[in-house]
Amino acid sequence: MKGRNLLGALLMAVLGAAIALFAYTRIADKPAVVVAKDSSRTEASEARAYLTALQDLPGQVDFTYAAEQTVHAVVHVRTKSMVQQPSNPIMEWFYGDRYRSRPREVAGYGSGVIISSDGYIITNNHVIEDAENIEVKLNDNRVFSAELIGRDPSTDIALLKIKAENLSFLKYGDSDKLKVGEWVLAVGNPFNLTSTVTAGIVSAKGRNLGILDNDYRIESFIQTDAALNMGNSGGALVDTRGLLVGITSAIYSPSGAYAGNSFAIPVSIVQKVVDDLRQYGEVQRALIGVNITDVTSEIAEQKKLPEVKGAMITEVREGGSAADANLKKDDVIIRFDGVVVNNATELQEQVGKHRPGDRVSITFIRNGKENTASLTLKNISGTTDVVPRGSGSGAVFGARFEPVSQADKRSYGINSGVKIVEIGDGLFRDLGIRRGTIITAVNNKKVNSSDDVRSAAGTSERSLKSIAGITPEGREFHFQYGN
Repeated sequence: MKGRNLLGALLMAVLGAAIALFAYTRIADKPAVVVAKDSSRTEASEARAYLTALQDLPGQVDFTYAAEQTVHAVVHVRTKSMVQQPSNPIMEWFYGDRYRSRPREVAGYGSGVIISSDGYIITNNHVIEDAENIEVKLNDNRVFSAELIGRDPSTDIALLKIKAENLSFLKYGDSDKLKVGEWVLAVGNPFNLTSTVTAGIVSAKGRNLGILDNDYRIESFIQTDAALNMGNSGGALVDTRGLLVGITSAIYSPSGAYAGNSFAIPVSIVQKVVDDLRQYGEVQRALIGVNITDVTSEIAEQKKLPEVKGAMITEVREGGSAADANLKKDDVIIRFDGVVVNNATELQEQVGKHRPGDRVSITFIRNGKENTASLTLKNISGTTDVVPRGSGSGAVFGARFEPVSQADKRSYGINSGVKIVEIGDGLFRDLGIRRGTIITAVNNKKVNSSDDVRSAAGTSERSLKSIAGITPEGREFHFQYGN
């Protein structure tokens, strides 16, 4: 009985092992199936943005050197001027002199850049315009009275001088080689906060904002995103080597405070203006003798131009350099003295680097063909002379002139005259004569140039007896003075 039970148990064990082996080979030998939740959506919703540039930390941009070189060469410019209050004739009629308007003192401030160890300082013309007193505070807190050496409204540059020696100063860089995307620093005195340094990149070049009120304005601003505010005007824009590449001048903003766009006058323009002011006391302005406009896609198609680039001539002034070189209306200037010009602003910038008497080449397209002409630049009076110090760049009694264009002569039916393009302190302003006025005769003598006006008017304001001309609104006038 025992033997029979033992045999049965053994048979059951063998049968169980066989069943287990069968199950293992049929089921357990198969690859395991792993079920995992798709986490791609979860990962996307929790994703972060990463910059795609790799930085080699030892070679990263370092602003400290440029800042150290610049802060001691940037000054705080403070001005004082007297402004006449608006009059109230009704109150004056009833209450007399105690209600008569009186001038009040107005304070202004801005920045400036020292460019020589003996105290020459660049600032903006709009910082010191009409100032009766100019004061300069250095970064070491020393304060000096400043002398105005000269100013140029057409580029918004002024030159000051203080009596000091061994000053820190900035060297000129090369704004022509400045590239969009390059780092720059702006140093100035925003809101009277002295020696403020901000950084940004060059956002664009050759910007024309139309903010200078001058017929011969040269606007070709460097645009940056370095923060500027009120008080930065006249400060320094420098590259990462601490070289001066521009003079900070303006912002573009809906509120009057920094909003991401700031503008500087390129040093290529600044240096020429400053050299003229130091050497002559006046800017030696060279002119081609044309009116120009930007090339549009319509003009490019009409004139069979290969690209939508260049400055098209809309008028050639009689007796000017362009007329002498046989340039004509509708010619499209594409290069000036070998430098490519993409628009009217860039052409004005290139011309602004030259003086009267300079010989240059102009490449232009006429009737679909490229041509080159050589011409000698002239001054505002139509000559190649350099204006000597103290002559006022053709200015007479505070006014500066240009010959009347042929279009104005036809429009007003005149055969002589000069137009006032700038007017400063002097007899003409005192007489109420404004910019844009055409002067046809002085002391009953016809005039066609600044030299004619000076010759006819004489050397003294007392010698001016009569002026005839046309107002900017087109009304004829004839003023008689004295006996």
